[in-house]
Amino acid sequence: MAKTSYIDLPLGLEEQFLAGVKTGDRFRFAKLVRKTTLYSVKKKKALSARSILPAISVLWSGLSPAEKTAWTNAGVQCGLSGWRLFVKDTSARIENDLSGVATPSLLHQAWVGKLKVEAPASELKVVQIHPRSYWVYRKVEGKKGMYEPVLITEDLALDFKVSLNYRAELVADGAAPSAKFYARFWHSYQGADRYSDFVITLDLDTTAEPDDGWKKAEATISLFGVGPFGDTIFAAESELLGYYIRYDLYFHLKDLTGNLFIDNVKVVHSSQNWVRDTYCDDINKSFTHAFYQIPKRWAVVTLPSGASYESIYKDF
Repeated sequence: MAKTSYIDLPLGLEEQFLAGVKTGDRFRFAKLVRKTTLYSVKKKKALSARSILPAISVLWSGLSPAEKTAWTNAGVQCGLSGWRLFVKDTSARIENDLSGVATPSLLHQAWVGKLKVEAPASELKVVQIHPRSYWVYRKVEGKKGMYEPVLITEDLALDFKVSLNYRAELVADGAAPSAKFYARFWHSYQGADRYSDFVITLDLDTTAEPDDGWKKAEATISLFGVGPFGDTIFAAESELLGYYIRYDLYFHLKDLTGNLFIDNVKVVHSSQNWVRDTYCDDINKSFTHAFYQIPKRWAVVTLPSGASYESIYKDF
């Protein structure tokens, strides 16, 4: 392919030229590529034939008003309309060669996280880091398919609420079996670094729960105040003494085998949810190239042979 670094456009053709091209990789290599916004009638028909939206629309039309309301209620849990959640869920079913239509749930929607431990492994531990400042991956408003790195600052404030929905299919395989989701606070007191865990202990088997074996777990901690210089500190009457530095989130399965499914993982403080990929669309996603500074959504702490974690679609 020919490469050019300079084009001398005839006078008056600049507008036509720019209408037919767009920028390519905007971070590493400055280049222009052809726009594909204009399609022939034949190509439009071919694209329509490949789209699954018409088939999904037919399925949606066949739902009763009560079923559509159930999808709307489930969509509220993940920030989508009932129709958009139905499209997301049904597209995933088609991708996974599953027939029919799913039953909407208030506890899990479409893709969910799966933490799996099987022999020879008996432990799995992953972490999502939350320093005071870090980069996130955010869609550019008004730009289809365009994302940008954004630096955010997470200042801890009053009432730290942790919650998640989960389904556990775990079996003890050791002396001290445990499944937990917790926040580890790093704080400084009298010149020494201290670490304190705020733990939600998970049941090992929830398959008997009424909603497809799923249940919700949540807890709230209110231990923060403001120091004389605006710093976040822990309340004097708590065990978490001194100045807050950061916190990190962990899933830890120990002396267990089996599966743990998770969805709608949230940590709310300052009236905002700070968990990245809270709806578990891709819990194992990492970032490269221009997004290299963005931390992995859930990074490995302990992952022996036989243990794995990923996002899946499952017909529960």
